[in-house]
Amino acid sequence: VQLQASGGGLVQAGGSLRLSCSVSGITFNVQSMSWYRQAPGKQRELVAIIKRGDSTDYEDSVKDRFTISRDDRWRTAYLTMNNLKPEDTALYYCNVKELLRDSVWGQGTLVTVSS
Repeated sequence: VQLQASGGGLVQAGGSLRLSCSVSGITFNVQSMSWYRQAPGKQRELVAIIKRGDSTDYEDSVKDRFTISRDDRWRTAYLTMNNLKPEDTALYYCNVKELLRDSVWGQGTLVTVSS
């Protein structure tokens, strides 16, 4: 299984972006799809996760601004980011976790928010 993240770019504060994470290869019983980010000099942190059953959870600073969603087959995850702030600048990674398998990481897509 491989993940391909896309949709990053440069945007002004207050703007929006939509990240996509496409899954290639055969998957069995995906348990969750999630987005992490890592800013320069900081640890990677969980931004948003969507779990089997479609429950979602968000990092506090992005609640009410970011929305995670997926397609019907658990082959693509999306992160819609609104009202972006300079502190959202980071490399964004997608992650997929299948039952009884190690989670898989994508290569990251860079989001830069200018003030």
